[in-house]
Amino acid sequence: MIQAEEVKQSEFARIVREHVAKTVVGQQAVVERVMIALLTGGHLLLEGVPGIAKTLLVQTVSKAIDLQFKRVQFTIDLLPSDIVGSEILDQKSSEFRIHKGPVFTNLLLADEINRASPKVQSALLEAMQERKVSIGDQTHVLPAPFLVIATQNPVEQAGTFELPEAQLDRFMLCHRLSYPGQEDETEVVRRSLKLQLMRHGAGAVPMSAFDAIKESGLLHISDLTEAMSKVQEVHVSEVFIRDCVELIHRTRNHPKIELGCSPRAALSLVQASRARAFLYGRDFVVPEDLFVLAEDVILHRIRLTYEALADGHRPAAVLQELLESMT
Repeated sequence: MIQAEEVKQSEFARIVREHVAKTVVGQQAVVERVMIALLTGGHLLLEGVPGIAKTLLVQTVSKAIDLQFKRVQFTIDLLPSDIVGSEILDQKSSEFRIHKGPVFTNLLLADEINRASPKVQSALLEAMQERKVSIGDQTHVLPAPFLVIATQNPVEQAGTFELPEAQLDRFMLCHRLSYPGQEDETEVVRRSLKLQLMRHGAGAVPMSAFDAIKESGLLHISDLTEAMSKVQEVHVSEVFIRDCVELIHRTRNHPKIELGCSPRAALSLVQASRARAFLYGRDFVVPEDLFVLAEDVILHRIRLTYEALADGHRPAAVLQELLESMT
């Protein structure tokens, strides 16, 4: 098995990582997952407690590649039209005109997506699957590239709505963030002490990390498009395809799993593996790609049986059993 540390990373990955590192400390795995999502056109769900730089990281990546970025803070009173747009009556012409919502962008950050009602969450389904939205009797194609990165808080349940399986299945990856290490957290505090004041007339406010984000000016949408085309050239062997499909099939036949993965999981695992291979300078996938990405691709797509949960089993442990059976 080829170790990622021994392989030269792609120039694209190097530039993005260096730019993000100027603002965000650590979180290398999250940066990698965001780049995989960008390179494959897949959507990403980030799950983590508040204050660990989820929003900051996504916004920094958008500046690294000069993407059009919009953020929607999901709340209980949000309406579908607040996301996709609506028809507005023009008083002068007495005709309806289209007001496009924030979904018309390259990178849409759906912040705390589980705080919105299921009706609002479903408004994203068409956009995420077909890259288009319907407003009135018209269908509008979204910009290219188009990517949804959503965040949710795993510990706070008050005022939240669990994402339905159909919505979760449309996320290629679901990455779970943890607290930074003590050394990284110390560096975060050091950097915060270097932030100065932003002056507005006679007044001033302290700068935040968001104010310190700068555009890299090195990568543009054309560079991302070129990188995406190179990902499509990464070789995937028949053996690797069979291993991915076999793993997904085992989730459907495991006695502790009530709901297994859909065919989207196998597609996501193969495509994400191709992107990871590209990021590490390879033109072929290796088993390591499968094992590293399996948790992010599979865990949010499976549901354990009531009996398994009552016996204290957890999805991550069951998935580990499946992976060990593949070796």
